[in-house]
Amino acid sequence: MAEIRALIVDDEPLARRGIRQLLAPFRDVVVVGECRNGREAVRALAEARPDLVFLDVAMPGLDGFGAIRVHGAERMPLTVFVTAHDEFAVRAFEAEALDYLVKPLSEARFRTTMTRVLDRLATGARTPIAVPAGRGTLLLDPDEIDWIVARDDYAEIHAGPKAYRLRTTLGALGSRLDAARFVRVHRSAIVHVNQVRELKTVRGSAETVVRLRDGTELPVSRRRLAQVKSRIRPPHR
Repeated sequence: MAEIRALIVDDEPLARRGIRQLLAPFRDVVVVGECRNGREAVRALAEARPDLVFLDVAMPGLDGFGAIRVHGAERMPLTVFVTAHDEFAVRAFEAEALDYLVKPLSEARFRTTMTRVLDRLATGARTPIAVPAGRGTLLLDPDEIDWIVARDDYAEIHAGPKAYRLRTTLGALGSRLDAARFVRVHRSAIVHVNQVRELKTVRGSAETVVRLRDGTELPVSRRRLAQVKSRIRPPHR
């Protein structure tokens, strides 16, 4: 496995040192920075671009959830919350945390977390996608997604008969999806390759559209056409 770049964020020096010590047996992991608060974390996330962050929740000033909000949830690396409080667990998993560790940390529990980290990085899995639904949050399996379009500052995710709006860019959302299953057909649209029925040229013009199983037609940009053709194998009619 390639080197794993880790960032440690905690306002307590002893806690940061403890995580370093627990990481020591994992030789593929390199700690690229330590932060004392959320503001420092936001800067480090942008500059160091870690693969993994151990993030405290309760910190002075900007807390862990605030750091995610400022940096952008769609841009976060794998996140493991580390906190002395267990009441934030639901919010942590709504933020798509990989795991949630309660202090004091045990070696056995930390090894379990690192097994999850290594498995996730090895497979490249990035599931699920958390979307607002009613008064709560729905964890959406990417294979449930048929197509996605950009709507102003939102990505509109279509899954069967339902649509969900997520405040993110199409590029950021697309980076979290499996490239073997999804293809960007236009700057404003991403489709699940299994949902494609046909590629066709619009009569009377040079425009190409992709027609999905539910009848939706989306434009295919000229510069993406060759890539789309190579990725999509519409069923024979």
